Amino acid sequence: MQTPAVRFRVDFGRHEAVGPGKIALLEQIAVSGSLAQAARALKMSYRRAWQLLESLNSSFSERVAVSSKGGRGGGGAQLTPLGTELVSRYRAFDQEVQKRAARCFRGLAAKSRAAARPGAAPVRRLSER
Repeated sequence: MQTPAVRFRVDFGRHEAVGPGKIALLEQIAVSGSLAQAARALKMSYRRAWQLLESLNSSFSERVAVSSKGGRGGGGAQLTPLGTELVSRYRAFDQEVQKRAARCFRGLAAKSRAAARPGAAPVRRLSER
């Protein structure tokens, strides 16, 4: 039986939101030290990664990541203390939400179509899309 999971985003304002994609980008920047490498690891274009990072940086009064130009052999990106705190708080909250979802929906998960077909992706009807 699959464990129920929740995907969520945190809205800080009308145009300021943080969700799993932006958090994954920040985590990859922290690991690789490069926006380009983070984009490659997440299989997204550099342009899309740059847009997500700009969106994050403009959502807060301080930047969550800083980058420097340099091309090959130079440049890079790194999280600011605010960026590190954002990732940490998001992941801690995510763990709490996932545990609660597992407890709350455990009985229903056994009745889901996915439970009837182990390993199969759930079937979605047109009316559910």
